[in-house]
Amino acid sequence: MKTNVAYLKHALSYYAYLLVVWGFYRLLFQAPVPLEELVVKPVIWLVPLYFLIKKEKANLASIGIVFNNFFKVVYFVLSLGFVFSFFALLINYLKYNGFAFAANIGEVTFWGAVGLSFITAVSEEVAFRGYLLTRLINTVKSEINANLIISVGWALIHLPVAVLDWKLEPSFLLVYIIVIFLFSIGTTFVFLRTRNIAAPILLHVLWQWPIILFR
Repeated sequence: MKTNVAYLKHALSYYAYLLVVWGFYRLLFQAPVPLEELVVKPVIWLVPLYFLIKKEKANLASIGIVFNNFFKVVYFVLSLGFVFSFFALLINYLKYNGFAFAANIGEVTFWGAVGLSFITAVSEEVAFRGYLLTRLINTVKSEINANLIISVGWALIHLPVAVLDWKLEPSFLLVYIIVIFLFSIGTTFVFLRTRNIAAPILLHVLWQWPIILFR
């Protein structure tokens, strides 16, 4: 029990660090997207996580880096991936009164954007589903409560980019927060069913396109 409480304190400290440091980074800096996703985010998000896991003397399996439940992963990714893709198309159509994809990818190529989506997914899912969720649920002991807490935290951490970078209007900001909250609910559910970080990472890649289409 003492170990679980200690891990929870680590998780809360780590989340507070992310909220402050990542929020201030968004406020004060504007690096090109490839540099931000390839270098800045992994350094800010994953380097401290490495030292926390080392301090806990935990292994990679404790954050979902495993090679089992492959068929469960495929099943959930294909099922929810279809839903996320549908929302991506719907959001794009409603925002632009028609489909407009090319303008939202930016200066990178299509496959470059897909690659950046994978890298972003690894950083964010290892942090949230792999580390924060696993430490939280061992203490909370309630899947529903843990899911809700993580999903609220997920929504909050994504506010800076929506407000400071994309400058979404209030109506779109509200829709965005609702969508990413629901995404987190679904992805957290899938991770708890599989305990394999590959599932939320792959779902995140499919989900990343609604984010891109918000721009």
